[in-house]
Amino acid sequence: MQRRTFLTGTLLGAAFAAGLPAGASAAEARVTSLGALQNAIDRAAPGDRIVLANGTYTVPAGGAISVFGKNGTTAQPITITAESRGGAVLQGERGFVFADSSNITVSGFSFRQRTTLEIPASCPRIRLTRNDFRFADISGLDWVVVRGDDAKIDRNHFHEKTTEGIFVVVDGPGSTAVAQRLHVFKNHFSDHRFAGANGGEPIRLGVSGRALSGAHAVVEYNLFERCDGDPETISVKSSDNTIRHNTIRDSLGGIVLRHGNRTTVDGNYLLGGTDGLRLYGNDHLVVNNYLGGLTGRALTIGSGTTRDHHTGETTEQRRGNDACDRAVIVHNTLFGNARTLTGETRDHEPRDVVLADNLLVGDAGSLVAMGKTTGFTWQSNILWGSASDGSLPADGYVRTDPRLQQASDGVFRLAAGSPAIGAATFDGVSVAEDIDGHPRGSARDIGADEYATSAPVRRPLTAADVRGGAAVARPPDGGRARRGGGRAQRPGRLRHAARGARAGV
Repeated sequence: MQRRTFLTGTLLGAAFAAGLPAGASAAEARVTSLGALQNAIDRAAPGDRIVLANGTYTVPAGGAISVFGKNGTTAQPITITAESRGGAVLQGERGFVFADSSNITVSGFSFRQRTTLEIPASCPRIRLTRNDFRFADISGLDWVVVRGDDAKIDRNHFHEKTTEGIFVVVDGPGSTAVAQRLHVFKNHFSDHRFAGANGGEPIRLGVSGRALSGAHAVVEYNLFERCDGDPETISVKSSDNTIRHNTIRDSLGGIVLRHGNRTTVDGNYLLGGTDGLRLYGNDHLVVNNYLGGLTGRALTIGSGTTRDHHTGETTEQRRGNDACDRAVIVHNTLFGNARTLTGETRDHEPRDVVLADNLLVGDAGSLVAMGKTTGFTWQSNILWGSASDGSLPADGYVRTDPRLQQASDGVFRLAAGSPAIGAATFDGVSVAEDIDGHPRGSARDIGADEYATSAPVRRPLTAADVRGGAAVARPPDGGRARRGGGRAQRPGRLRHAARGARAGV
């Protein structure tokens, strides 16, 4: 690859002699140096597209590629892109620095910088798409920090970190506000190998002091593999978020609603790693998730050092957990995990949680070991396997073989004749489709899967499903589809969902 190095002073706001190439239209500028790139950005108007030739570019110490006071529109963003995806490598102290700008798209770069890429509060509607992020492996360095509203981060690869630091952090202006409506979708997060106990999350939505603020972020269709830098792969420390249709595979961390209220966790696959879902805070919805082959705790309904967080708390008070109250946990499948459904022993027990129409299958320990609870509703759950029933009330479940069969993607789904088919009874929330994207209809099945003979619309994600920009298939319209094939799982020792199962979405 041709190496291009810019060494003559700072790029911050400077005007460079290098002009646009001859013959370039007003709508597209093709540039071959950092100086020409900066010049093109300084002159950009809504709808313009700036293309940087492939090569390796070194931003000098103290310099940056500045995007200051540049505003596209929603219909006509300003696009800054590499000639081919990953072909323009940006190294040095910084890459892009944004201020007072909006509707900017940055696409196709390989980022190798040594400082954080920040989307500040003055910059709404910034999009980072189809980039490769592998920053310098500096301890404590967070790679992308979002403070601006309506940012999009999609189809990127974040990978290879061995030190403390987070791939994507959502923050906000002031001390309690949080960036609004971040959309993180179809990214690949892999190989975070920080060995410490905390501080190596792939995604953290908020921070303790901002937890009561609604972020309204959507994190969907992302793949996480070998994310071992923290027990929390997706760490939620804000309110009113949606975490759906992600796949976490072979990773230490799970999805943790650490602080905040009213988050939905829907249709995620957690396969062959350590921890699954851990819940704190109030009024969450957990539906249609599949947790298989986890060696730690699959689903934990947390107790608290306090009943609820509130405004005016000290920093130390805010760090503690608040108990999980009024969560609704329905239509989930927990299969072959070391610890299936567990509680904790802090002073404030979880209260008024609904657990209904879930499928718990396992051979290890107790299927349910909740500890102290208050006002729980247990309804129409199925338990199976040699593990004991633990603390689950006898009227909250039936013990029967759910007749599971393993598909080519390693996931165990319902076979024909399963007693789970049509047996769901909880009607407190509307669940229109299952984890696979099949409609549930009026006679719903217990667990994350609705029995069908047609192929799943959604499966566990692979690297081929993300980063490439392929459209996500939508569920079929019309009646209740049926799926068949595979081998029914009979009573006795359970077959754990295979690590590294592969299938397209």
